[in-house]
Parts: sequence; C-alpha cells; structure tokens
Amino acid sequence: MTSSQKSKKQDLPPTAWAVLGLLSFPGARTGYELKKWADSSLRFFYWSPAISQIYAELRRLEELGYAASERSGPEEARAKRRYAVTDAGREALAGWAADTAEAGPPVLKHGLLLRVWLGHLAEPERLRAMVAEHRERTLAELAAVREALEQAADVQEWAFPVLALRWSERQHLAELELAEALLSDITGLEASAGPGQGGGDAPTAG
Repeated sequence: MTSSQKSKKQDLPPTAWAVLGLLSFPGARTGYELKKWADSSLRFFYWSPAISQIYAELRRLEELGYAASERSGPEEARAKRRYAVTDAGREALAGWAADTAEAGPPVLKHGLLLRVWLGHLAEPERLRAMVAEHRERTLAELAAVREALEQAADVQEWAFPVLALRWSERQHLAELELAEALLSDITGLEASAGPGQGGGDAPTAG
C-alpha cells in the first residue's frame, strides 16, 4: 500500500467500513444486493447507506485495494458487476473492528422526543397522536427485524449478524415500553396541569 493509500485508509468514513463489512461475508455481490443486505441487517441498529453511497464506497474500496470486482459474462442477459473483499480489505476491516477507540458512544437523535421537549407549544392530543404513530412504526420495524432474524437464523456464516438482530429486537421492544410510558406521562401531565400553570425559567443544571 502506498503512502497515499495509507492516508486514505485513515480517512475512511464509517460508511466505507460498513460496505466493506457487507463484503466480508461469503460470496460476491452487486451493489444492489449489498443494499438489500444492508436494509435487512444494518438499518436495524446503525443505518442503511443509500445505493449511491454504496457504489461510491465500492469505488473507493477498489482504489485502496480492499475490494475487487468482476463483470458477469455473456451467460447473464444483463451484465452485472459483483464485488468481493480482498485479503488486504479483510485485514484492514479486522483491525478497524478491533479498535475499541473507534466505536465511541451511541448517538441518539430522537425526533419524537425533540417534539415532546417542545410540548409546551403543542396540544396534548397532538402529542399523544405522534407517540401513537411512533408506536405503530416501531411495531412495523419490530416485525421486519423478526423476519430478518427468521431468514438468518439457519445460516452459519450469519451467526454474529443474528446477535446484532437479537439486540435490535430487544431495543424495539424497549422502545415500545418507552412509548407506552410516555403516553401515560403526557396524560398525567395534562391531568395535573391547571389553568395559569407553566412559564418560569428554563431548567438548567447548577
């Protein structure tokens, strides 16, 4: 690896490592197949890159020598380019995955909670409706996680993705509990609030 390649390796974004991680499982895959794999695994606990991001990272990984690709032959009606991880790519990915300093704390950006935080500007009924909508979305996501778990359960090479999916299942169940508690909290706050209450200084530490 040249010094330029080493520098680019150090600057790889998480998306590049995620795409390389998708390639680390057995078999060569097209960008479209990698996107489907990400949608049925990564998105439940991290995020799923857009198809344009996947192809951009595949080009970068090839440039670094971390991935290699081949075009399909005349036996396929439509030519496809399939990608696979190289030995250098697997080694680099293993080093990145083992670097605990890279993981960092989990990042929570909860759009619903931001709106609840601004609840003094909204009607309680609207807040309850938003929480209920969030609960329904979470139920749908939970069903998708369980479907992915069912598909991956018997594949030996996917043993660790299954662990991540089980964690995601528990996380969605916890999110449902939090949504129910939040609904109760909103109802309780509305019942305890009297006319003329509210205002005052914003709560600050110290």
